[in-house]
Amino acid sequence: MSGSTLAIHGGTPVRSHYLPYGKQVIDEADIESVVQVLQSDFITTGPAIEQFEAEIARFTGAKYAVAFTSGTAALHGACYAAGIGAGHEVITTPMTFAASANCILYQGATPVFADIDPLTYNLDPKRVKEKITEHTKAIIPVHFTGQPAELDEIHTIARDNNLVVIEDAAHALGAQYKSKSIGSISDMTMFSFHPVKHITTGEGGMITTNNPLYYEKLLQFRTHGITRDQRRLTENHGPWYYEMQFLGFNYRLTDIQASLGSSQLKKIGSFIEKRKQLAEFYTKELSSIEEIVLPHQLSYMDSSWHLYILKLQLSKLTAGRKEIFQALHKENIGVNVHYIPVYLHPYYESLGFQKGICPVAESCYEQFITLPLYAGMDDHDAADVVDAVKKVISHYSIHSRRE
Repeated sequence: MSGSTLAIHGGTPVRSHYLPYGKQVIDEADIESVVQVLQSDFITTGPAIEQFEAEIARFTGAKYAVAFTSGTAALHGACYAAGIGAGHEVITTPMTFAASANCILYQGATPVFADIDPLTYNLDPKRVKEKITEHTKAIIPVHFTGQPAELDEIHTIARDNNLVVIEDAAHALGAQYKSKSIGSISDMTMFSFHPVKHITTGEGGMITTNNPLYYEKLLQFRTHGITRDQRRLTENHGPWYYEMQFLGFNYRLTDIQASLGSSQLKKIGSFIEKRKQLAEFYTKELSSIEEIVLPHQLSYMDSSWHLYILKLQLSKLTAGRKEIFQALHKENIGVNVHYIPVYLHPYYESLGFQKGICPVAESCYEQFITLPLYAGMDDHDAADVVDAVKKVISHYSIHSRRE
């Protein structure tokens, strides 16, 4: 395989059909759960929502869980509940999807980007500490690829400076930090249920918390700022009465989505186990390739393996990341790149952010390629990925002796 002509140069691709980097796994039980809701009296704001929330709370070990229309909406709700607003700064990582920082902007606050650890690619606590000012209100660590960030160190910084910690665990449902479940540790934790995540509701998100005040604020925030709770009403004209007490949003998940989430959650153990098996296979089969760096896993973390990222050693290759990315796609391997550092997007540049503020993240971005990894893959799929990586990297290796 390593000596064959690349598909991008006219050769036969490793696979006859395209393998995406991520994809939902839906079975008949999932479909039936949605049908049952469609045949019921409630397709939104009904009992399936509270059931799904209770199940996520039990799974993570949190006291409370509040469902939202997306992970982004959930982060927005968490920022509101934390009291983040104009004049505040919130520290987060640039190595993430834009939503991790956009939620700060939604509340009129300023995102502050701290650089990442060069081994784990997670937020570096030393860099976080350097970014603390009198305006800092919160820290939003992101559990990149499913491996938890250094929460003990981040919590120490937060306690010393009276800060709120909101975990972005979009990648980390089912992960553990020092034997503690992600979702039960910090002030608030966000999970995402996008189709490429561990379980899906189509679109959807969740905040878990142990704080009853945050819980109440989150519930009200996702429903226009409206409450019917007689304990909190300023007036009460009758049983029909409700009040909008602040400017909230319509961020309610539907029962249709929640029922799918409940059905998917029953399979979370097998989904994560499959991801771990795929990651172990990749590590075993690719460990001898000196032109790439494999994911570094800390012994006291239990990753849920949302992503498997290769870091290209470009000094040992005759092509750049773009060429290698394109070559793998031509082999029908749907690699991806995670992530463009947030502050390099044009909108953030328009706010005054400039290249160079997080050099480790910027360097990693130039070298990252994400391999396909999802529970619906089989052994043949994984073998094809390995074969394609070996084929492409061998072709572009500076040690290759092609004629």
